[in-house]
Amino acid sequence: MDKKTYYITTPIYYPSAKLHIGHSYTTVACDALARYKRMQGFDVMFLTGTDEHGQKIADKAAEAGVTPKEYVDNIVEGPGGVKDLWKLMDISLDRFIRTTDDYHMESCQKIFQRLYDQGDIYKSVYEGHYCKPCESFWTDSQLVDGKCPDCGREVTHAQEEAYFFKTSKYADRLLKLYEDVPNFIQPESRKNEMISFIKQGLQDTCVSRTSVKWGIPVPFDPAHTMYVWVDALSNYITALGYENSRYDDYAKYWPADIHMVGKEILRFHTILWPAMLMALDLPLPKRVFGHGWLLLEGGKMSKSKGNVVDPVVLCDRYTTDAIRYFLLREIPFGNDGVFSNEALITRINSDLANDLGNLLSRTVAMVEKYFGGTLLTERAEGEFDAELTEVVKNMPTQVTKAMDDLLLPQALAEIFKGIQRANKYIDETAPWVLAKDEANRPRLAGVLYNLCETLRFAATLLQPFMPSTAPKIAEQLGLAGMTLSYDSLEYGKVSTYTVCKGEALFPRIDVQKELEELAKAQAAAQPKAEPKAETAPEGAPLEHLPEITIDDFAKCELRAAKVLSCEAIAESKKLLKLTLFDGERERTILSGIAKWYAPEDLIGKTVAIVANLAPRPMMKGKYVSEGMVMAADMPDGGASVIFFPDSVKPGSLIH
Repeated sequence: MDKKTYYITTPIYYPSAKLHIGHSYTTVACDALARYKRMQGFDVMFLTGTDEHGQKIADKAAEAGVTPKEYVDNIVEGPGGVKDLWKLMDISLDRFIRTTDDYHMESCQKIFQRLYDQGDIYKSVYEGHYCKPCESFWTDSQLVDGKCPDCGREVTHAQEEAYFFKTSKYADRLLKLYEDVPNFIQPESRKNEMISFIKQGLQDTCVSRTSVKWGIPVPFDPAHTMYVWVDALSNYITALGYENSRYDDYAKYWPADIHMVGKEILRFHTILWPAMLMALDLPLPKRVFGHGWLLLEGGKMSKSKGNVVDPVVLCDRYTTDAIRYFLLREIPFGNDGVFSNEALITRINSDLANDLGNLLSRTVAMVEKYFGGTLLTERAEGEFDAELTEVVKNMPTQVTKAMDDLLLPQALAEIFKGIQRANKYIDETAPWVLAKDEANRPRLAGVLYNLCETLRFAATLLQPFMPSTAPKIAEQLGLAGMTLSYDSLEYGKVSTYTVCKGEALFPRIDVQKELEELAKAQAAAQPKAEPKAETAPEGAPLEHLPEITIDDFAKCELRAAKVLSCEAIAESKKLLKLTLFDGERERTILSGIAKWYAPEDLIGKTVAIVANLAPRPMMKGKYVSEGMVMAADMPDGGASVIFFPDSVKPGSLIH
């Protein structure tokens, strides 16, 4: 009988510079899901790769004095490149695609030709705004303060002949898709954003450029180069052999079970990509999940800012499994999460050193000390056994449910619930007291057996998340030759244990000392930020506004206000719409902080506002902003909103 298949993809990454911990987050999450499905017996295809065309890469290559292909070859294949990073992160990928691969480019040309021949692509003239760093086109209404709504940078005016895909033709079918397949877009909040975006009027998509030469030529009009999204999105099917002879498993694996993407490219994956597939009369992916960003405490990390966290430094210091664990446990999957060195070290100490590491070392040490390394098969039950064994026996069911729902942090929490319960069980049963009386040896053996079984279950379930740690646990339990599979998760299946003491899994870290040393290591590895005209150099004098009098300042009414609700604005990736209570009434304020705060981060918080700012129409008059939320600039270009404790009442004056 053929195995059930499971096809999972990461976004293909843009190799304009070395990848950072944010890229690793996405790929590690997909890897954990791929490993989990393999453990369940699925035939898994796990795809990742790189999106290697576009003007930004051409410019980078020119700066480096090499061809674009030489530039991306070095970043992808060279020492410390993308492929080396995935080896370091223990990524069990099945296939790696590069959009510069000949077979992919040939397939894309066939796809483009077919869409043109059937009338879904047409020639026209594009006039609007273009953001080179994002490689995105924008209309006047989509700009925020005249700048790119995605990255906040300046845009250039663009007018050129281009080919367009008839995205607007598929608006009704897309809305019906979202209605008929409720889980097509996840999380739910992101689906609502896409529905709103479509209902505002879907525009056709520019799919070629004449001013960009580093890309795939349009087959019937070589003066044009395919624009990034037709090229990049098609990778999910060309990598399986669609319209090429390189591979032959399109029929086996397509449609994808899940496309995992960052929230900033969800729109292309849930609007343009399914519209293209509808035009090609191909099956649609089953689910697209838009996860949040991995933020620094001051805001989003980015290669252009040079404020990225290098995963190589972290893996070298703490092991790859510790970093994988932190990413998948600490970050709420689907929402933004904050990375900090202190949170990382604290999590390693509390969960991996104290909970897991101590449980293993104490258990193995007691089996060696009290039984010479091999447990008695004669065991007696006693108080507290039932509570522990119930938690352990329930772990596989709870982990399976969480993983199927893409709740990765909850899956790990279920495993550690068993680990923490076992540590409590040691204190409750006090094996060192039982060991003092020979008559208690069967009971002592029963206690230690339950601890070993807990560790066996934990090791098995931890495999997708911590693939190197799980076999180390098994080895110390004397199970080095045993396959840790879901089928083996039957309590009592192992008749006895012969332990083999090993090194500590995760030695405890001196937090303050390590924070200092880690900061130095990260500073040494930090890439230089790309020049940004609007950012003052470090140490430069601050620009000051003209002096004002106290009477001038008194004209500003600064008050505390409570955030009642907050939502993203579909047509802008910079703005959030906040409804606040200012002590007298509710008011709406649009604030350009979406890059650094998710709506749920603000709801219920008390913030500082400029209350008497004249109402300002925004987004072509669609919204009116009645004030300003106050925030401080961060050194990395981020923003930090000013919050007050709950004791500060809405309406309180700020002096």
